[in-house]
Amino acid sequence: MESENNSKQKQKLEVSDILRKSVTIYLRNLNFIIFTFLTSLPLFCITLYFEIYLQEILVETSNIFNPPYRHFTQYDYNQNLVITRFNKDYFLKLIFVGFIYMVPLYVLEFVSAVVTVDLASKLHSKEKKMTLREMFETPFDLSRLRGSFVTSIYVLFLMTTHQLGLLWIVLNYHVFLKDLSFYVLLVVICSMAFAKVLRMYLEGSAVWNMGLVISVLEGIYGIDALAVSAYFSRGSHRRGLFLMLIFFAWGHLVRLSCYHIGGYDQGNAIFVQVALSCMLNPLKWVVCMIYFHDCKEGKLESKTDEESGKDVKNGS
Repeated sequence: MESENNSKQKQKLEVSDILRKSVTIYLRNLNFIIFTFLTSLPLFCITLYFEIYLQEILVETSNIFNPPYRHFTQYDYNQNLVITRFNKDYFLKLIFVGFIYMVPLYVLEFVSAVVTVDLASKLHSKEKKMTLREMFETPFDLSRLRGSFVTSIYVLFLMTTHQLGLLWIVLNYHVFLKDLSFYVLLVVICSMAFAKVLRMYLEGSAVWNMGLVISVLEGIYGIDALAVSAYFSRGSHRRGLFLMLIFFAWGHLVRLSCYHIGGYDQGNAIFVQVALSCMLNPLKWVVCMIYFHDCKEGKLESKTDEESGKDVKNGS
């Protein structure tokens, strides 16, 4: 009976269990919701500014690759029309959007993540609820904040490189393969490459985000934090993939929906889009915190069982 009870305790939380537990932590304390809302206001403002410019870039890019009238052959279209439409103003806007994403937006996302993870972990470990005043007065180790920022730089680099890989595949499809129906094999290869890179990105995101959680909660930074995260998440890549897929799909669904209705011209539409995206951002970090604790406990239990098994074997 003891072995059966132990085996039940060692069962990993399923994706639905992690989500349900995270939602419970997030919603059971109204003060936590108010706190995350207030601390997310700067992130909301800069995200709104970023999304307006991003959607304008998406519209211009679509017009470059899909002009309303074509007076060229396919070869001329690919080689001349696309190249000549990449003007200086377009590249300046692209650089500006990249700067917003890499500096103010990511820094505010980092601050929001650190504050949310730290407080959610305290709420997770304590039975009593915290008042709003206690949440704001809770001290945070500044040295841990600096170390966590180092980890976030690694995370930013890894996420950006994978995102650029996905973008490169999409652009190649639109430029070279979109209208060449007889190159079916190349289309299939391109689609398979996109699916492969997307899977790598989602699985990696679970590891990288857990690495940031480890930095905040455990005081391990940089490459060491990512290495520990990779160790804890070993055997749990499927769960991490589906957890990140949920938030990835939500973010891009609301963004593309806003894009297709011309959200950058309609202030209300893009306001709703950013609000829906920012609303789930704290929940994502609560999910990452629960995922980390579950993976850590599973690894520690399995390690303890291995050591006790060796002791029994040596004793016998």
